[in-house]
Amino acid sequence: MTAHVESLPKIGRLEVDIKVTADINISAYAARQKVNSFVLSEISYMMHAAEPTLVLGDRICWRVPVVLSLASIGNVGEVGTIDVDVESGQMHISPQQITEIEARAQDLVNRPSSETAK
Repeated sequence: MTAHVESLPKIGRLEVDIKVTADINISAYAARQKVNSFVLSEISYMMHAAEPTLVLGDRICWRVPVVLSLASIGNVGEVGTIDVDVESGQMHISPQQITEIEARAQDLVNRPSSETAK
């Protein structure tokens, strides 16, 4: 598991003293399964969830990457992320994010095959 902290200063002194308390009711594995199910039923059967990262921000969530895969070459690339609340299991995804994921996937598919295979 990796912890990711958002909004750090770019320059200057940094002192971090973190105490975070949350009930992790949803494991990374469960978050990944939830995103897999959603992506398969709502976006495309050609996408799947990758390994989640724990994100400490306004809320604590699992950030689950969504990856495009093509039968002929395998994983093509990440096309977006979906956040899953660690306490409630609620996914945080908007219609705009779905549109952006679909657009990124289309861009990857439209690349020349030599670029896509990287």
